[in-house]
Amino acid sequence: MNAPMSAESVTTTVREHCATIKTPRVVCSGNVAVPHALLRIVDSALTEYRLNVLNAPKGIPDREGVIHETSFVGAGMRSSSSLQYVPARLSLVPTLFSRTLHPDIVLVHTSAPVDGKVSLGIEVNVMPAAIEAVRRRGGLVFAQVNERMPYTFGDAEYDLDLFDGWIEADDVIAHPRPPKPGGERGESAAVIGDLCASRVGSGSTLQMGIGEVPDATLAGLTARRNLGLWTEMFSDGVLDLQDAGALDPDRYVTASFMMGSQELMEWVHRNEQVLMLRTETINAPSNIAKQPGMTSINTALQVDLFAQANASRRRARIHSGFGGQTDFIVGALHAVGGQAIMALRSWHPKANVSTVVPLIDEPVTSFQMSAIVTEQGIAEVAGRPEKDQAAAIIENAAHPSVREELWEEAGYLGLA
Repeated sequence: MNAPMSAESVTTTVREHCATIKTPRVVCSGNVAVPHALLRIVDSALTEYRLNVLNAPKGIPDREGVIHETSFVGAGMRSSSSLQYVPARLSLVPTLFSRTLHPDIVLVHTSAPVDGKVSLGIEVNVMPAAIEAVRRRGGLVFAQVNERMPYTFGDAEYDLDLFDGWIEADDVIAHPRPPKPGGERGESAAVIGDLCASRVGSGSTLQMGIGEVPDATLAGLTARRNLGLWTEMFSDGVLDLQDAGALDPDRYVTASFMMGSQELMEWVHRNEQVLMLRTETINAPSNIAKQPGMTSINTALQVDLFAQANASRRRARIHSGFGGQTDFIVGALHAVGGQAIMALRSWHPKANVSTVVPLIDEPVTSFQMSAIVTEQGIAEVAGRPEKDQAAAIIENAAHPSVREELWEEAGYLGLA
């Protein structure tokens, strides 16, 4: 199909395909790559459907008849009354499309065509698996083609003819780099970042997300050399490493999705050093374990004296999800020279409570990392008896104001 479809044509095709399907499932690109214009058309064509999006932002359809479904909850679904959260490691989400969450329609956000091909650009993630699963069921795949979407390589490339139809829409996908935090928040992030960076040597491979602590960590690594990235996602911090000459020129910057500024979009566009791969490749612990000096840096809402972390729930209600945290912790711990770091502030600034607790009373996201890092210091965890672990967490990671209480609780828990 060489020409874009009209909204009316997409609507007609969707209605005809779903005429006999009671509640069709629509799987859509997520994060900052939601094809909003295309999704609005499909939404108008269907009275009732399931909308499956990872880390959905605000602005997705949220009305009666739309059932929100995800394995990683974003701001667009967090307060949804219809939310159906499906617990799963990110590495296993692609398999769900063939086992339990069978898609009827898949919507992707692509670059403009280059020699008959388009690219999924900044959001490969689970979409290749969704496309393959919907094709096996005879379902539909539509694309929103966007001049602003960078063209990336790897598993991102598709022949334009693959799609049942496509529209053109000029959605904004780049976002300004957030200002560096000031005051106490900025100072604590900088301290945590420096402590994390102190554990990373030249030649290491990095995985980290987006936010103050990852950015601060990357800022402390500009003097390293031959660093690699094997990560779920990356953002503008990679530009600082590139500018400083810290990246290994002989290794790909390998990821599954990204988000960031216009400068980042321009840097990744047709950049042969950037390789965007599907989630089941990036997040496979066996592949993560193959990366030299694999260093995984994640964060959590809480950690406890048993070195367990809750990164998913607040008051038993789902806040986000497992994501790839468990995938990367396991993979990093099995890598030669690998380590898994849990980095967080010792005191939650909004809730005004300690993030280090005696025993987490929420479902646990991950456990037994290499070390826990806060602005108070580094608590070594891996390979130590549980009483030594607890002592290190109290003395080196917890806020001083709660250490006496934690020692008392440690006694009750048999850890002192």
